[in-house]
Amino acid sequence: MPETSQTASELGPIPSKRYFTIGEAAELCQLKPHVLRYWEQEFKQVQPVKRNNRRYYQHKDLLLLRQIRSLLHEQGYTIAGARQWLAGESAGDDAERYRQLLRQTITELEEIRALLKSV
Repeated sequence: MPETSQTASELGPIPSKRYFTIGEAAELCQLKPHVLRYWEQEFKQVQPVKRNNRRYYQHKDLLLLRQIRSLLHEQGYTIAGARQWLAGESAGDDAERYRQLLRQTITELEEIRALLKSV
């Protein structure tokens, strides 16, 4: 998987599937699978479904992983700082967190709309 410096808004849309394997999740977040496994240990919010010794990520998990990626890789947070931000301790309120999620969702919807128009 090539290393790129895409921002969260430049990552492709998340397909409308119910579950994603760790390989699919890693590709959609432009990360390596071992990073996702490590983040499970560091961020209690990352809790993929585990069946038959395999991890399955849902859409909400991918949004969270992209948010963590943005905090660490783009905004320069440390893991401890990102953990605090996600817990809401340094955010004061959830407004910024919701704005970021809305920006990601809007970007994905605009890409879907563009695809539909081109058909």
